[in-house]
Amino acid sequence: MTSPSQKLVIWALVWFAILILTLPIVIVVAASVTSGNMIAFPPEGFSLKWYRKILEARELRQAFWRSLQVSAICVLVSVPVGTLAGIALTRYRLRFAAALQVYLLLPFTVPLIASGIGMMLVFGEWRILGQVWPVGIACAAINLPFIIWSVSSSAAALDRDLELAAQNCGAGPVATFLHVTLPAVMPGVITGGLLMFVLAMTEFLVSLLLTDARTVTLPVQVYNNIRSIITPDLAAVSTVFIIIAFAAVWLLDRLVGLDIFLKSK
Repeated sequence: MTSPSQKLVIWALVWFAILILTLPIVIVVAASVTSGNMIAFPPEGFSLKWYRKILEARELRQAFWRSLQVSAICVLVSVPVGTLAGIALTRYRLRFAAALQVYLLLPFTVPLIASGIGMMLVFGEWRILGQVWPVGIACAAINLPFIIWSVSSSAAALDRDLELAAQNCGAGPVATFLHVTLPAVMPGVITGGLLMFVLAMTEFLVSLLLTDARTVTLPVQVYNNIRSIITPDLAAVSTVFIIIAFAAVWLLDRLVGLDIFLKSK
């Protein structure tokens, strides 16, 4: 039984965590609508001129388009691979399954700079550096465990009897997969796909190593601008990233439901 004082401490910690998470977002959004020429909080007046500036900036528009391409490629590669791998690891007895589970932890244990340099050397040997699509594949390879774990959570909750019932009714393996297994794990597929999209959209280090001056993505373009001077238009770009993240959460809630997503975790 939790005492009133313990509840008070718990709620104080919760609200403190919410404040720590929310305060940077509030500051960035407020700085993006300042009417001054420098980032300041509280903002000097209200103006949307910095959003107009990033819309008119050709380099930022092109970098944003490349980031969208990277995210789309990442999703197209990772969703089928991650879905099949997640189902296989959960539903079937595989040899060396434990070793595979440990192997999936490598993207989190190997420093990202090491993975990026390794991919840079490989892609350089294949003479495909400086293009957009290798960045999408690299983001898919690095973040693949996220979608595998997401699909595995949904596959673990699937009642095996449903698949057996479909097979008893005459459905073949492909029909059973398409009409029973895949719809059952679709919440995990959608969750993992949205997560892969956002992660690829905001990926900086891999993009920095695999792109050149002609093919920089939006995070790299923002980094290049920060090296000279920090102006409110960069806060406006950061707000765009925040909006994309909130849009992904909203879409997740509409398609899957946040309660189902949180229960799967």
